[in-house]
Amino acid sequence: MDNFNELIRNRSDYKQQRDDQFKVDSRDRLSKIIRKKIETTMIGALSSVEDHFGFLWATDDGQLTDEQRYMKEAYQKIRSEILDKGNTQARNVDAELAQYDIKWLKYTMEIPVVNKDNN
Repeated sequence: MDNFNELIRNRSDYKQQRDDQFKVDSRDRLSKIIRKKIETTMIGALSSVEDHFGFLWATDDGQLTDEQRYMKEAYQKIRSEILDKGNTQARNVDAELAQYDIKWLKYTMEIPVVNKDNN
């Protein structure tokens, strides 16, 4: 009887450990997805700025005028600030997620089963 109770207790402990690990894995998965979305937003924003304002510091021969050099330096400062702020927010994701119990619901699909009569 003691072996049976121990077996039941071990099974319960195993289920709890598995559930706890699943929550950790779910949090890590969500963190990775959110970080990637933040990074994509930062890079996309920088790309848009370059596309629309890059002409202010772009040259064919590589020689920049004083005004172009000033604009390029200003862009580099802005770029650095955007990346620093975005990376700070990406790091803050883990601190925020630590305050929640997260459980990934996974992808589910229900397939109807229809009985066919053999007449």
